[in-house]
Amino acid sequence: MAGEPQEDCLFCKIVEGHIPATIVRETETTVAFRDINPQAPTHILVIPKAHYENAAALAAGAPELAADVLRETAEVAAGEGLDSYRTVFNTGSGAGQTVWHAHAHLLGGRGMQWPPG
Repeated sequence: MAGEPQEDCLFCKIVEGHIPATIVRETETTVAFRDINPQAPTHILVIPKAHYENAAALAAGAPELAADVLRETAEVAAGEGLDSYRTVFNTGSGAGQTVWHAHAHLLGGRGMQWPPG
């Protein structure tokens, strides 16, 4: 069920403390941690603690929580000293989503090209 922890979800296990991660920031509703396969000098994932399969499900089911994720992305970027950064949500396997728990990629610390790869 949406919002409930999923037994087989990697990010739910990080939220619950069952899998270690390099936590950068945590709030009542979100967790931010460093990506284990960084694509930029700064690559941090910001996730809702509640489980939603992807960004679309999060926005539809809990728009206030989606706003929390975006707000925290900005806070984390500021904490990392980034004055410019990219926020990416991959929704669906065709877009590169590999973990089925909504998450924002915060990328910064280098120039970003458009369009992205």
